[in-house]
Amino acid sequence: MSAATVPLSYRDAGVDIDAGDALVERIKPFARRTMRPEVLAGIGGFGALIEVGKRYREPVLVAGTDGVGTKIDLAQRLGRHDTIGIDLVAMSVNDILVQGAEPLFFLDYFVCERLDVDVAARVIAGIAKGCEIAGCALIGGETAEHPGTFPKDAYDLAGFAVGVVEKSGIIDGRDIVAGDRLVGVASSGPHSNGFSLIRRIVDVTKADLDAPLPGTSAAAMATLADALLAPTRIYVKPVLALRNRVAIKGMAHITGGGLALNVPRMLPDDVRARLDRRRWPRPPVFEWLQRNGNVTDDEMHRVFNCGIGMVLAVAAKDVDETIRSLVADGEQAYAIGEIVERPPGAEPAVIV
Repeated sequence: MSAATVPLSYRDAGVDIDAGDALVERIKPFARRTMRPEVLAGIGGFGALIEVGKRYREPVLVAGTDGVGTKIDLAQRLGRHDTIGIDLVAMSVNDILVQGAEPLFFLDYFVCERLDVDVAARVIAGIAKGCEIAGCALIGGETAEHPGTFPKDAYDLAGFAVGVVEKSGIIDGRDIVAGDRLVGVASSGPHSNGFSLIRRIVDVTKADLDAPLPGTSAAAMATLADALLAPTRIYVKPVLALRNRVAIKGMAHITGGGLALNVPRMLPDDVRARLDRRRWPRPPVFEWLQRNGNVTDDEMHRVFNCGIGMVLAVAAKDVDETIRSLVADGEQAYAIGEIVERPPGAEPAVIV
């Protein structure tokens, strides 16, 4: 074994410390726009400091973590790095929202083979934008270069959100009974789920991602790429506002597993959800996916949200107010089904 003939540095090994420092400086203004009063110390230290505050009598912390799946591959193929960060935030904050939690802060993990500061800054600007939409603080994260062990020019993301809910206000579905109604809140498209199937359909059909998407209006001028990469909707503020108006009995964030497998996650064992797919419009992107992939109805409902990103269970008397409140806050909402008794051996959800 012999020593290197010239001095070696971390940069020679594939890690650029200066680029990492430059990225931190680039993202500080984005993070500052997301700050909340609870943040005592954020980006720059070894850890961030958060106080829960005195407005909660019995605060319960709710934590969630997620990524954006293989949607990130499509974003990188197309060089569209500006909204994938919104997807990252949405997947975690919508998850903790279903238990009634207000998101307090968010952390991200960005890993790549070699750091491209411009690309990373665009991604993290999107993360900060997602935090602004959700009303939570971007308090830090980690950027890692993995030279020689990660695909060239590729990156991946993970996100971590923590929120708080009053113990007496936790939403857990235990009060859902037969006769309650289901309100669906519209998605922006596939969100961040089902992209392994989406990419397969795109590749097998050799689809032109820049072509106009059939079924969209001339005014919208949406391409297939626009529809597939539309950022995941963040439902935090409209749903938290709704909680001040009606009692939300349960919520389901429609992620991997689609409508068929996510709606049952909020239900007690003695009831089932009955959804009527005629009660909400299905965006054209799902028509394109089903037709071009020859995907069955059952598979569509097990993989995709099919136009509904969040489902809320409320009492029958609260349906109209629920929809009015959500629409007033910029969402599209529909009465999409009801809760019925569950016969022995029956599936917990049926879509008719």
